[in-house]
Amino acid sequence: MDYTIDIAVADGSFSALVVRPDQASAPAPVVVVLQEIFGVNAGIRSIAHEMAGHGFTALCPDLFWRSERDLSMSEGEPAHQERGFALYRAYDFDQGAGDVVAAIAAARSLEGGSGRVGVMGYCLGGLLTYLVAATGAADAGVAYYGGGTERFLERAARIDTPLLMHLAEEDEYIDKPAQAVIRAALADRPGVTINGYPGQSHAFARPGGAHFDRASAELANWRTLAFLRKHLG
Repeated sequence: MDYTIDIAVADGSFSALVVRPDQASAPAPVVVVLQEIFGVNAGIRSIAHEMAGHGFTALCPDLFWRSERDLSMSEGEPAHQERGFALYRAYDFDQGAGDVVAAIAAARSLEGGSGRVGVMGYCLGGLLTYLVAATGAADAGVAYYGGGTERFLERAARIDTPLLMHLAEEDEYIDKPAQAVIRAALADRPGVTINGYPGQSHAFARPGGAHFDRASAELANWRTLAFLRKHLG
């Protein structure tokens, strides 16, 4: 079942898509699914439905709402790529992390929810997952190739939330030196696991994307499900 809710913050409100498991007989943990630069598009919606198929409720907040609401863009459209990168460059990441914290709070009281909430994000959403992990607001986090994480490593020491990170070893946006400093900064955080994917480029796990790799995506997603089930129930 799909529906939309509104989430209030200090300077307004934003929408979030909710996808619940079909015929759920027990309260389900909620996974807040965070978009890439293309909005809550077909790829993010397909991930939300996949998570619902595994027994989670998915909640997908509109992260670019202050600039343009309800974006649903495609990697394959040059104008959409240009618009997405422009929004990313102008984005206030701390403000965005605050929106995600608000989404987590809403998810804890969501109808049919168990009260346990994880965050799972891709690219932009992966960075926000890392930032939110440093706040302790979620019960678990999964970051897929969070672009720009190396710019916020002073927050690594604050991370006590269980956090799983997926890094594409040939990522054109998170180069090998950046990956090395990310690993070093998080090496002493006991709840953090970082997996690398040899030969893979950025967005290797995006359904239908130009760099999608089925074998690596399936491995990453299997690890994600095991991690979320362990920490969310």
